[in-house]
Formats: sequence, structure tokens, C-alpha cells
Amino acid sequence: MIPLRGESVWERVVSIDQRLLLSVRRWESRFVTRLMRALTHLGDPASWLLLGLVLGLSGGSGPHYCALLGTAAGVALLIAQPLKRLCCRRRPSCGIGGFAALAKNPDVFSFPSGHTSVAFAVAVAFAGHSGMLGGLFLALAAGIAVSRVYLGAHYPLDVAAGVLVGAVSGVAARLLVNLFPLLKLAGYASLAAIS
Repeated sequence: MIPLRGESVWERVVSIDQRLLLSVRRWESRFVTRLMRALTHLGDPASWLLLGLVLGLSGGSGPHYCALLGTAAGVALLIAQPLKRLCCRRRPSCGIGGFAALAKNPDVFSFPSGHTSVAFAVAVAFAGHSGMLGGLFLALAAGIAVSRVYLGAHYPLDVAAGVLVGAVSGVAARLLVNLFPLLKLAGYASLAAIS
């Protein structure tokens, strides 16, 4: 698309981003809102911490899985949080007049989505692991990403950036856990970083 006269490429991208967000909001219903809030809560730090502890205490590959989850989440947050403070993009409820979010937001910045970053980092870290875990985490990550846009916490571009941050973080976590076996012990400590 060619920008309109007087409109920069970035302004055009922001305009498309807002229109996409508002089109997703058209799905609004009581059932969908409940479902999306539940998905978002599954991406909260407390949920990841609980899941990491369950994995860690499950025996067998549990400590490895705990280290993978904790490292993936920690790396994603180490990238996403500074980016949020650097970019300072305001949440949709502050950027679109009359728009109200359907859930509380943990901070005022939206780019990239931290929930999405962590969810996709975990999904990529577990890709190809132990049968169904990888697929379950990928489905969960996709649900969390959609929920963040639906609830008005993020623009679609924020979520897309979160997917990218998460993918990079998941690959990094796999490398780190494989290269440094002591991370299996530190996996429990890494989980504390997401809470």
C-alpha cells in the first residue's frame, strides 16, 4: 500500500493496527470474554510458576522441563520488558479515544506483548519435546496472543512482536539448557523471575 499524501508509513501501519484491533473486538460476547480472560490468566506469571513447579516435581525429565520453561520465560522477559520501556507505546485504552480494555493491564506500555513473548518462548522451547507438550504449549500460546488483542491489552502489532521475541527466546532457552546442564538446577530459580 502506498501511504496517503501527508501520511507516513508508520502512521499507516498504526492506522491498520487500530482497525485490526477494533475488528477483533467485534467478536465481543459474554462467553468469548470469559474464555479470553481465562486464556490471559493462563499467561500470568503465577500460572507459569505453578506449571514450572508441577513439571519440576513430576520426576523423570521434570527438572529438564522446569529449566526449559523457566529459562524460556526469563529470556523472553529480559528482552520484552526493556523493549517496552524503550518503545513506550501506550496501550489501546490510552491510544484510541473511547476504547476500553476488558481486563486490567499490569503496566502502561504495550509493545511488545509480554504475555505473548513468554507464551511463545515456552512453546518454541518445548517444540518437538515429549509428545503432546509442544503442541499444547503452542495452542496455549496462540490462545494467549489472541486474548491479549481481544481484551484490548495490545494491538495486533504488539502481539506479532511478542511472537518474534518469544521465538528467539525459545531457541535461546533450548541452547542454554543444553549447553549448561546446571540450568536444570537454576530452572527453579528462573521461574522466580517470572513472578
